[in-house]
Amino acid sequence: MALLVFLGGISGGVGVALARAGWIDLLPEAGYRLLTLHGVGIFFYWLFLVQGAILLALAAGEGGRGLAGRALGWAGFGLILAGMALSLGAATGGTPLLYDGNPQLAAHEPGRLAAFNAGYILLGLGLIAIPAAGVATLLAAVRRVGEFSAVGFALFTWAGFLMVSGFAMIYVFAPGVLWALGLGEIPANHGTNWHIVFHNMHYLPLMATVIVWYVLMQEVVGVKSIFGARFSKLVFAAYLVFVPPTSLYHMFLEPDLPGAVRIAGSLLSLFVSVPTLTAFLIIIASLEVHARARGGRGLFGWIRMLPWREPAMAAAGFAVLNMGFGIVLAFALIQADLAPLLSDTFFVPGYFHFFTVGTVSLSFLAALALILPALTGRGLAMPGLARFTPHLTTLGLLAFGGAGVAAGYLGVPRRVIDAGYGGEAPPLWSSLMGWVAAGGLVMALALTVFALSVAGSLIGSRAAPTCSSRWDGTTPPRPGAAALVGPLGVLIIVIGMYGATTLGFETMRALPVEAVGAGHGH
Repeated sequence: MALLVFLGGISGGVGVALARAGWIDLLPEAGYRLLTLHGVGIFFYWLFLVQGAILLALAAGEGGRGLAGRALGWAGFGLILAGMALSLGAATGGTPLLYDGNPQLAAHEPGRLAAFNAGYILLGLGLIAIPAAGVATLLAAVRRVGEFSAVGFALFTWAGFLMVSGFAMIYVFAPGVLWALGLGEIPANHGTNWHIVFHNMHYLPLMATVIVWYVLMQEVVGVKSIFGARFSKLVFAAYLVFVPPTSLYHMFLEPDLPGAVRIAGSLLSLFVSVPTLTAFLIIIASLEVHARARGGRGLFGWIRMLPWREPAMAAAGFAVLNMGFGIVLAFALIQADLAPLLSDTFFVPGYFHFFTVGTVSLSFLAALALILPALTGRGLAMPGLARFTPHLTTLGLLAFGGAGVAAGYLGVPRRVIDAGYGGEAPPLWSSLMGWVAAGGLVMALALTVFALSVAGSLIGSRAAPTCSSRWDGTTPPRPGAAALVGPLGVLIIVIGMYGATTLGFETMRALPVEAVGAGHGH
């Protein structure tokens, strides 16, 4: 089901990208409806359905005895499906509500808002039930063995975040339902509440992505952390400390936000990458020292020893690369002075597709490419082609994201279907949107092929191949072995961060005032 939602969301995004480039003609209302279906389908139902599936599969693997609380898992799945039917159904007619369900857009259609928000509330209930099944399974495993493994602790933390997100969604979208039913006032603070829940939803998949990388390192390559399980647990626990306070940066466009709060928001947002980059260092360093123990030479030569012919490994590798691009661009957006200028431009879709598509979705597809064959005993369809889809996805993403970020710096708005303004906009805007559309097509095609390849493990008679790429620690790393690529990668990200921020300020200073405008948040 998650894969079906993913493919449907991709089709909506392609339609919007083509319309913005002027390659197809869409009425504005039809364009916004496609944009709503794309955002709701991908950002809410694909990402949460696939997270629930991966969480339960990995939790069952930790326990070794299947799922505890299986009825809770099925109940959560049913709630999410019902919510999806309501949300997507409400989005197919009337005023397009966009993915945040703003009550102001439905002031004359309260019934449609009630259905749309009720879908999100059911999704929230599902996000409480499914992780609860995972927690029950993990606790049953702890009772048998006495403690959490590093992965088990990470899954427990992930489940807790998912449950908190479920409660937050109910809190944010229930007032709209009450107003639509005549039981309350129209929510006046929906935007602020949305910023908070959006923040958790924005970073939670990144934590899940890091857990997926950690598992892939163990299952595909056969390498465990050289720093030990206790340190890994501390890193995963750090998400509980660093993620919640950083939601302030989503409020930089509020006109009455005090300057001290803006500065605090920028500083706190710098720290949100601490656990992700630390986990990145653990994974890269562990792979590097084991590869060097097996004969890897040169600064980067050891990388060739990794099992790149495995589609899951290829997807994870390009996901790490795309995360680097995303982090660099994200640090430009969290600057208190740049945020008001960029947040309502195409810079935002340009940068967050590096995360949502290039990092998170690729990693989740990699996890499914590992989990589904293990569950069904069937191999991927077209595995030889599937291993090249991460390459093509990243190529398309570089065109889409690079042109999108450049367009944002030049003031192209993010929520306008006709970006050419009937020929009145600067010619460069149309050219950049053409690159966005071309990159989006390549990206969508590659992701579709990868998703279909993964779905192929649910049907057919192909036997799942045994993974011959595992190292399994047969050659232990040498004491004191150097691991240089991880720290070098972080250094490059920091340099890129300052470069992107500097470029942003210099570009904005060179633009006329009317080209930079302001916006309405995320």
